[in-house]
Amino acid sequence: MMDEIDSRIVTILQQDARTSNADIARQLGMAPSAIFERIRKLEARGVIEGYAARINPRALDLGLLAFVFVRADERVGSCASGEALARIPEVQEVHHIAGEDCYLVKVRVADTTALGQLLRDRFGAIPSVRSTRTTIVLSTLRESGALPLPIVETHEEAKAEKEEARV
Repeated sequence: MMDEIDSRIVTILQQDARTSNADIARQLGMAPSAIFERIRKLEARGVIEGYAARINPRALDLGLLAFVFVRADERVGSCASGEALARIPEVQEVHHIAGEDCYLVKVRVADTTALGQLLRDRFGAIPSVRSTRTTIVLSTLRESGALPLPIVETHEEAKAEKEEARV
């Protein structure tokens, strides 16, 4: 489990992974060396898996976002089709799902022509892919990789809340 300090560190890093240990330390009233050690432990435990830059897809002429439902002919428990889909560069996410379809795939391409070509040439080249259904995104209201973190209450905060409740 994470304590309150770990939770606050992860929250800060989710907002801006380039925040320095010194800046985090100032925000939390701690020594930079203590922050460094906590981040190292969070990485070692697999809580923090890595750091990445967010790139504007339109800047790379990848303005069309689509979700593709994929049905595949493969034995139960096999993810061979999903693994093949995951190797396609335009594919951002592949989710093995329950229901009529086998996979939900998030793709980014330049336009509908590129999307059609992707579906025909790349998805269609996977022998086990039986059919696809595509939904094109008209606008994105929110897109985030940040995870909601549990709020860890300090002993002092809990005591203060109990005191306020009595008044």
